[in-house]
Amino acid sequence: MACETILIIDDDKDIVDFIKAYLSNDGYKVLTACDGTQGNEILDANEVDLMILDIMMPGIDGIEVCRRIRQQHVVPIILLSAKSTEMDKLIGLSTGADDYIVKPFSPLELTARVKAQIRRYKYLNNQSTSSEPDTINIQGLTIDEQARKVALYGKPIELTKTEYDILLLLAKHPNRVFTSEEIFESVWKEKYFQSNNTVMVHISRLREKIEENPRKAEIIKNVWGVGYKIER
Repeated sequence: MACETILIIDDDKDIVDFIKAYLSNDGYKVLTACDGTQGNEILDANEVDLMILDIMMPGIDGIEVCRRIRQQHVVPIILLSAKSTEMDKLIGLSTGADDYIVKPFSPLELTARVKAQIRRYKYLNNQSTSSEPDTINIQGLTIDEQARKVALYGKPIELTKTEYDILLLLAKHPNRVFTSEEIFESVWKEKYFQSNNTVMVHISRLREKIEENPRKAEIIKNVWGVGYKIER
């Protein structure tokens, strides 16, 4: 059972009670606040592992609350909102939030997102104090160059030689976009021919192994019409 502390900031008591019931049932300690001011006071007085923050609140809205909290605290923040457009999500995430959930939502989805964010933060915090020179860390993924081993949140991932070589190529050049031709010629050491979908197939298999959700890749990203990259 979980033992982490979660702070919910929302002026809707029914929503708070609903979320609290599910999270408490999963073993989390749940603290609640009805506005940003009270939430900040609770955050200053307690060790909180994650925050769930509603955007639409009277007085100081959730966007401003998120911005202020992010200036003082390093804690995962999940925003809740009835607004579902891409622009709304972009604004919310640009203030420093880690995730954005649209109302109405499934309690199972919420608890899954909570677990994912807590796991991610704990793992990255551990890695920041224990990284070694030959180790590359990207969003929970660890690549040990010397041993040619890969792990996701500490769990070993079995990759073929080709999959590993593609991953290492992208990871060693963060933010650089590689075309399929560049990847093929670098990894296979052969001339690339048009309509060759070998790289696409291998990246698809690689994503199945290293991405939490291969359909919404967070590690190996598509740059439409150009190629692939890994951001760090």
